[in-house]
Amino acid sequence: MPIGGVIAHETLVSPSGVGYDIGCGNKAVLTDAPAEDVRKNIAKIMDDVFRTISFGLARTNRDEVVEHDLFENDDAWQITQGANSAAWRLTSLRDQARAQLGTVGSGNHYVDIFEDELGRIWVGVHFGSRGFGHKIATRFLNRAGAKDDMDSAPVALDADSNEGQDYIAAMKLAGRYAYAGRDWVCQRVAKILGARIKEEIHNHHNFAWREKHGDKHYWVVRKGATPAFPGQKGFVGGSMGDVSVIIEGVDNPEVARQSFYSTVHGAGRVMGRMEAKGKVDRKTGEVKRPARVTEEMMMEWVHREGVELRGAGVDEAPQCYKRLPEVLGEHVGSIKILHTLKPLGVAMAGKEIYDPYKD
Repeated sequence: MPIGGVIAHETLVSPSGVGYDIGCGNKAVLTDAPAEDVRKNIAKIMDDVFRTISFGLARTNRDEVVEHDLFENDDAWQITQGANSAAWRLTSLRDQARAQLGTVGSGNHYVDIFEDELGRIWVGVHFGSRGFGHKIATRFLNRAGAKDDMDSAPVALDADSNEGQDYIAAMKLAGRYAYAGRDWVCQRVAKILGARIKEEIHNHHNFAWREKHGDKHYWVVRKGATPAFPGQKGFVGGSMGDVSVIIEGVDNPEVARQSFYSTVHGAGRVMGRMEAKGKVDRKTGEVKRPARVTEEMMMEWVHREGVELRGAGVDEAPQCYKRLPEVLGEHVGSIKILHTLKPLGVAMAGKEIYDPYKD
């Protein structure tokens, strides 16, 4: 299932379609922070963000252990495989999940501070359910005999079967967890800004929803695709050196309905990670593939755009991504752009971090 893919089926739900990073999504919040103050102090603000928020693989929340009712009031923590098999419990993951709630991870996951065309300050984040969701996905894929391979056949479960019901319950729990993490990070960054949150825009883009389209109900799986029903708002990111946008879905029978009211979640890549950063033999130091993007190239672009960057490697450089306005130009008729967000500060995991929690 490609990034940006959407599939729908009346009775089947696909764990391989949803993918490993269950509940990955974008959240943007509008704040009342004065733009002039944020611009003037953006270096210190980004230092505080990078010091406070945990970026990277298998990190714990360095600021606090976040208490949330999802750890106590969801039956999915006690999921079993069925009457004829041994109990399979997610309880063993609960302590790990609790410790990691509010961590951002690495790869293309970020915390950004933006200014819109009206001079207002936004905070935007992109990440999902981290190791918790990855382990849920892995267990269900393994139980179905799936392989971690791009060419492997997809896994589709009967949504009414015990296995399908277990997966849906676990997926929804991971979705709640991802929402709670993004909520905490946005609230924590707003606190760093000394600001109040005035509006919240929040969507998963790796998930399965039960939806009615026409006169039928479907399980709609979106992988890297943002729900965009008429009037529904969404946050779509560009890159560290490009604009992001707040969008709203519109009704269009030729475009929107055919995509089950879905749109992109980001600009999309034009260059793979290894292509960008090259490949070097760790033992000999021999260059197996020369890098196409250097740190100097990345920083020249970022400085030109006036962005204060923390972390990140060349595999996330602006050169690796399409230009978001051009991408959105292909979606005219299914969405409209409400606000254009210029990045002032971007924080990501450092270049030394590899993230297996696939988005």
